[in-house]
Amino acid sequence: MRAILRYSPGLMVSWFRRKQPDPQTPPPETPAPPAVPAAADVPAPAAPAAEAELPAPAAAGKSGWRQRLRGSAFARTFSGLFSRNPRLDDDLLDEIETALLTADVGVTASSALVEGLRKRMQAREFADANALLSALRAELVALLRPVARPLRIDPAKKPFVLLTVGVNGAGKTTTIGKLARRYKDEGRSLMLAAGDTFRAAAVAQLQAWGERNGVAVVAQGQNADAASVAFDALQAARARGIDVLIADTAGRLHTQGGLMDELAKVARVLRKLDPEAPHEVLMVIDGTTGQNAINQVRKFSEKLPVTGLVVTKLDGTAKGGVVFALAREFGIPIRYAGIGERPEDLREFDAEAFVDALLPESLGG
Repeated sequence: MRAILRYSPGLMVSWFRRKQPDPQTPPPETPAPPAVPAAADVPAPAAPAAEAELPAPAAAGKSGWRQRLRGSAFARTFSGLFSRNPRLDDDLLDEIETALLTADVGVTASSALVEGLRKRMQAREFADANALLSALRAELVALLRPVARPLRIDPAKKPFVLLTVGVNGAGKTTTIGKLARRYKDEGRSLMLAAGDTFRAAAVAQLQAWGERNGVAVVAQGQNADAASVAFDALQAARARGIDVLIADTAGRLHTQGGLMDELAKVARVLRKLDPEAPHEVLMVIDGTTGQNAINQVRKFSEKLPVTGLVVTKLDGTAKGGVVFALAREFGIPIRYAGIGERPEDLREFDAEAFVDALLPESLGG
C-alpha cells in the first residue's frame, strides 16, 4: 500500500512504500522509519488558490457571539424568563435553577449557583430582578474565566504536536481543518496526519482541507495503523522543519476499551521520536451532547492527559450549558468554541462573550 504526502492542489509526492498490515495481526508498536528525503528534495507547497467565495468574517466581539448563539436553548429559555418583568422572589430563583438544569449546566453547578444567589437575595443585596440577572452573569463568568485559556504554540517545540481526540461525529476533522486555516493565516508552517484510518471519507476530508489551505497531509490506506501514520508524519515534519503537526485520530466511543487503548499507543509511538509529544491533547466535544460529555472527558482522560477542549456546534439548537459543567468538573482549559460553519467561526473561547450571548442584557432584553 502506498503512503503519500499530499500537498496543495495537483501536487503529490511519493513518500515511501509500506505493506498494509494484516487486519488480523496487530501492527508492531514501533514502525520501521521511512527513508525521509532531505527538505531540499521535497517541493514546497504551492500557494493556495484565492478563496474569494468565502464570506466575510463574522462580526468580531460580543455581537458576533450573540448572533451565533441566540438560537441555543439556554439563550431562548433565559430570554423568555426575564422578558416578563419577573418579581424578585424564591419563585424566580426556582425558575432559574430549572432553566440551568434544562440547559445541561448540571445538578451540582446549578444548585451551587442558585444557592449563592438565594443567600444574597435574603441579605437584600439585589434591588430588583435586573440586579439578580447581573449577579447571575458575574457568577457564570467567574465559573468560566479560569478555563478560558487560548492555546499558545510553543516555538521551542518544533514541531509542536497537537493530537486531536473525541467520539464519532464530534467534529474532529472539521476542527482540524479550521485550525489549519487559522495557523496558516498566522504564518506558521504545518502538516496534517490523517490518523482516522477507519473511515476513508475522513482521510479524503482532511486531504481536501489540506489542499484548500496549501498544507501537506500524510496519509496511508484505510485501516492502517493510526500510530504508524502519526509516527511517519512526525518524522516528515521534523525533516521539513515544520512548526505545527496536527494529528487526527479515529472517532471512537468512550465505552469501547480496545479502541481507547489505541489512543495511548499513538502517544507512546510519538514519544519514541519526541519524549514530550504530544504537546497538546485537544479533545473535541459536541456541544449538543449534554451531560454525556462529562463521561466522555473522564474516560478519555484515563487514557491520555487531555490538556484542552474544543466545544463545537454551539450555534443552532445546542443547549450550551455543558460548557459550565465541564469547567466545574474538570477545570481543563477550553481552547476554542465552534459557533458556525465557516473557518473563522472557530473562535478562541471568551468567557464574557459566551455568557453575554446566552443571557439577555436586561429585563425585556
